Amino acid sequence: MSQISISNLTFAYDGSYDNIFEGVSLTLDTDWRLGLVGRNGRGKTTLLSLLMGKYEYSGSISASVDFEYFPYAVEDMSAQAVDVAYSICPTLEYWELCREISRLELPDDRLFRPYNTLSFGERTKLMLAAMFLRENSFLLIDEPTNNLDARGRKLTADYLQTKKGFILVSHDRSFLDGCVDHIMSINRADIEVRKGDFSAWYADRMATDRRELEENKRLKKEIAALEQSARQAAQWSERLEGTKKSTRIAGLRPDRGAIGAQAARMMKRSKNIEAHREAAAEEKAGLLHNIEKIDDLHISPLAHHAKRLVWAEDLSISYGEGEIFSGVNLCIEQGQRVALCGRNGSGKSSIFRAIEGSAGGEMPGNMRCGGRLQTASGLILSVVSQDTSFLSGSLSDYAQSCGVDESLFKAILRKLEFPRPVFERDMKTYSAGQKKKVLIARSLCERAHLYLWDEPLNYIDIFSRMQIEEMLRQGGFTMLFVEHDRAFCENVATAEVRL
Repeated sequence: MSQISISNLTFAYDGSYDNIFEGVSLTLDTDWRLGLVGRNGRGKTTLLSLLMGKYEYSGSISASVDFEYFPYAVEDMSAQAVDVAYSICPTLEYWELCREISRLELPDDRLFRPYNTLSFGERTKLMLAAMFLRENSFLLIDEPTNNLDARGRKLTADYLQTKKGFILVSHDRSFLDGCVDHIMSINRADIEVRKGDFSAWYADRMATDRRELEENKRLKKEIAALEQSARQAAQWSERLEGTKKSTRIAGLRPDRGAIGAQAARMMKRSKNIEAHREAAAEEKAGLLHNIEKIDDLHISPLAHHAKRLVWAEDLSISYGEGEIFSGVNLCIEQGQRVALCGRNGSGKSSIFRAIEGSAGGEMPGNMRCGGRLQTASGLILSVVSQDTSFLSGSLSDYAQSCGVDESLFKAILRKLEFPRPVFERDMKTYSAGQKKKVLIARSLCERAHLYLWDEPLNYIDIFSRMQIEEMLRQGGFTMLFVEHDRAFCENVATAEVRL
């Protein structure tokens, strides 16, 4: 069994005074299926880049395997898909490739189409199949699920379960549970590696957090009591020392030797108590370093006078001559959180655009709706789209252009663990997860009757997902959403519509 050895790794980006990693030492087995988790901005992708040798660092990284990064950088997007596969793994046999893609339910005929005509999910499957055919390779898989629908995620998880030797960055809890046997967590204060899937790691983590919180509470009380005892002992010692100077005590001369000895004992007791207090304080200081602060999110959606906000009967949508779907029935009532489910390309985003158009917004010029689609009069929408590429400039300017309260907007971002220094940067430099949080925070600032969220959780870290789940479960929030994170859907949706 070969290993990857990381010793005293320290790294900071040029121009930054803060280290991303400092003195990190780890040993990883190359046959592990390792899930890498952590808050947005903690350095997950940076760690993969360091393993690839992309940046200079201090310390050492040694391994007996070749690191390969997913997604693979395809040079000629117009090449046939099979040629792209050969560029990834020049030694592959065609029959091997067909075997691998069949496990991912990618049809053989896709191999002889131009690569850029494949869907993003199909590209993901082809890349993984070809990369796992490379010999002596250890794959660094960076968020593969963002372009996969629910079925694709299940297939890919089952596929990865049959492999070994990779690090997988993912924020999808169900996906991680389906394919990893170890978890590496980049915490606030350290990096830990534990055996098991995500659910086992998270249960252990929550149990540790509870123990530390309880111990912190106990030590806090103990320290307060010791401080009081130390003060009293010191005061008694001082008073006894003061009696040595008295000429008479009850008509008798004071025994200065006995008084001095007693005062010394009281002072020693005070010092012993202080030593216990310092030990308790030191123990307390070692707690809570990795507690993830998850603040509650509170918003105030608008109430509409109508119970039913959106309804559709036998709805069909087409673009030009091509029909996307037909025969869809949909009803959204106040207080419902409706999950819109279906494979990639089934028309989920088109339904969002149709609802926006019915509520007074714009629809694509070549989009046509059949059947019946109606929205309640005066319906106010708040939309989170999949696209974040348009985000640039300052947060302040963005808040102003969207007409939202800047203070509330930034307060929500802080609760979503947005570092304060990032507030001053141009949004085009943000990570994909940070950009998604900007869109979600803006939507939460908008008082609307209906919230339309189209795959809002792509790139969002696990703790923030749980935070958003809890907010949505509090009730009073009406929304239609598309999301392929199975755990999120199960925890949030009150109804489901399938295409």
